[in-house]
Amino acid sequence: MSATAPSRRDRMLVSPQWLHQHLRDPDLRIIDCSAQLIVQPVGASRVESGLPAYREAHISGARYLNMATDLSDPQGRYPYTFPSDERIAALLGGLGIANRHQVVLYGHGYFGSVTRAWYVLHAAGHERLSVLDGGLEAWRAEGLPLTDELPAIHPETYTVRRRPRLIADAAEVLASLADAGTCRLNALSREQFAGSGGTHYGRPGRIPGSGSVPAREMLDAATGRLLPDETLRAQLEQAGAWQARRAITYCGGGIAASTTAFVLEMLGHPDWALYDNSLLEWSTRPELPMLTGPESA
Repeated sequence: MSATAPSRRDRMLVSPQWLHQHLRDPDLRIIDCSAQLIVQPVGASRVESGLPAYREAHISGARYLNMATDLSDPQGRYPYTFPSDERIAALLGGLGIANRHQVVLYGHGYFGSVTRAWYVLHAAGHERLSVLDGGLEAWRAEGLPLTDELPAIHPETYTVRRRPRLIADAAEVLASLADAGTCRLNALSREQFAGSGGTHYGRPGRIPGSGSVPAREMLDAATGRLLPDETLRAQLEQAGAWQARRAITYCGGGIAASTTAFVLEMLGHPDWALYDNSLLEWSTRPELPMLTGPESA
């Protein structure tokens, strides 16, 4: 009898024990994506690099990437704009990553820094891509080893096979307001969604017709792990994600929304996208509509 094929969750989330057992696999590449977002009252969060902590201790063989400084367009008008194919190819190839490699991402602290890295690599077309469930905290909790030794890196050739359908822009989001087949999912806190508090990005509130699906409510507060599939699906269904043909997730700058994107992919949504630049762009363009107040408003 053949073994049961792994579920989407098992393919996209690997356990600390699985990763520890596969550390010597020649086709495995590990990336530490740790970065903390320091929230500002208005505008983009300040990103604090996890590189110093990586240099002190990381999983054996791990490289380091920062989703803001490495996996964004340095010439972009907004802080986290999706990078060019050329930048992604040079970056991954320079880290010894080729298209054939299985890439496992992990971080500590803010989960969005990991899912944003996942989103960029997934939208760039990388096929074998997973996240360490529970991150570095789970690895440490199981008493697994860390090192300060930097890996030997042999450059590879990487070819980007971009999936443009996964990257939405303001024009598509604006057009979606008149399309009953597309839903918009706001990944910010409920108070930010209502425009009643928290950081805003030029104007408080949300894009009209949005459902509220806070990214932080998708995680177990005690363990930092994603909640069970049935719980996550219920959250998204309540916001209209499965009633619509297409789902577009957004937040302040496309970071929290990458957690929603990860979950949409993990649960098998057939047609989703992330609004690149999100409210950092939308709220600063006065001709684009925004709402405040409760969800029924």
